[in-house]
Amino acid sequence: MINNLQVPSFAEEKKLVAKGYRLIAGIDEVGRGALAGPVAAAAVILPRRINAPWLKRVKDSKLLSPPEREYLSNCIQEVAISIGIGMANHEFIDRQGIVKATRLAMKIAIDHLSPPPESILIDYILLPEVKLPQWGIKDGDSLCFSIACASIIAKVTRDHLMIELDRIYPGYGLAQHKGYGTEKHLSCLKRLGPSPIHRHSFKPVRDIIQK
Repeated sequence: MINNLQVPSFAEEKKLVAKGYRLIAGIDEVGRGALAGPVAAAAVILPRRINAPWLKRVKDSKLLSPPEREYLSNCIQEVAISIGIGMANHEFIDRQGIVKATRLAMKIAIDHLSPPPESILIDYILLPEVKLPQWGIKDGDSLCFSIACASIIAKVTRDHLMIELDRIYPGYGLAQHKGYGTEKHLSCLKRLGPSPIHRHSFKPVRDIIQK
């Protein structure tokens, strides 16, 4: 089990630098388990050397408060060589499943990097459709600095989108729970029925539709 106090390091990036790679992207996703909205991914290429006081504050986005994520997202964007964002919407998730949707979002994020990466570090999974040297790091968002940075960017980006979607589809509390299956969200679902951005293939939503 990963210690929640674990501070991500540059160990994985240094291994790749030693192999001759320079442009190394960290990749992570958010929103896999949500009942509404897209799955989002971010790809981040960082400079080889960063000297900033905020570095020690970076960790898996799930372990950070919203203000901490916002602050660190801005810091990462200021120093990053390149950042790419990708999303797969609820319709794709319902048609193809969350695994394919996650891989699509990651591929889109990588494709949006300019300059493109020479190698990639991914939280846990691999992307056979991306023809780049790649490594799937278990608990990568807790252990690997560039993946942790990607998790922060992805989380902040998706959270902002869910706040906007809350204005379009009020009544579900999307701005608060970001589409995840909280008690409040499930209560609203039962009362209002699914919105156009709910994932009909996910069990709590599917059960309500079938009643």
